[in-house]
Amino acid sequence: MRPLHATLAALAALAIAVTLARPSTSNVTPMERQPVLVELFSSEGCSSCPPADAVLARLSKEQPVAGAEVIALELHVDYWNDLGWNDPFSNAAFTERQRAYTDAFGQRGAYTPQMVIDGHAELIGSNGPAARAAIAAAAREPRAKIAIARSGDRVSITVEGLPDGEVADLWLAITEDDLTTAVPRGENAGETLAHGPVVRSLRRVLEINPGTRGPVQAKDVSVSVEPTWNRAALRAVAFVQRRASRRISGTGAASLE
Repeated sequence: MRPLHATLAALAALAIAVTLARPSTSNVTPMERQPVLVELFSSEGCSSCPPADAVLARLSKEQPVAGAEVIALELHVDYWNDLGWNDPFSNAAFTERQRAYTDAFGQRGAYTPQMVIDGHAELIGSNGPAARAAIAAAAREPRAKIAIARSGDRVSITVEGLPDGEVADLWLAITEDDLTTAVPRGENAGETLAHGPVVRSLRRVLEINPGTRGPVQAKDVSVSVEPTWNRAALRAVAFVQRRASRRISGTGAASLE
């Protein structure tokens, strides 16, 4: 016969095991997700870019990084356009934006596909594990909160909790998701390319001076939507970027559907 103390110990162990296995009923909320801006410089003329576009699309749709809300921008550069295919989403302004990062990172030249995380970490865009690690690290940093309120084709943007430091700019991007292109020429000839959230427009809407206190607002900012864009797939993305260091201080997004 088993000794009484052994039986009691066994019952206690069983009770603990049952308790641990039982689903929790406590009022525990999931970890708050911090918005992290993920920019991908890409091109439909670049054969190395489609895998990176797929990585960005998965990051945006699946949100696989705990504690982070990935806000994705796929920016198509124009320096591939003379190599067989004129990318319909390319924009010289996006090329200039990438060059500003090239200077900030001390690199010799730009390349595609390049992914930039919150303005201060860069990597080859097709490297999913490295991207997730960089996003997780960025999500742990303090940041401003950005809210976007929409009224028709106008948005008002409110920024709270700005850090002290250098001159910064408030930017507004319009992205369109689920775009595809059948490419007839160039390095991707014969392929149908699928994209992440493609940047349709990007503009600076406000300069923020150092030492600014209290909420900063940009009210009734007009949003131009072309007839060919799919309204249901559009988002407005607002972010604050420090002008000298290129670091992102805060990001927010809202649907334009």
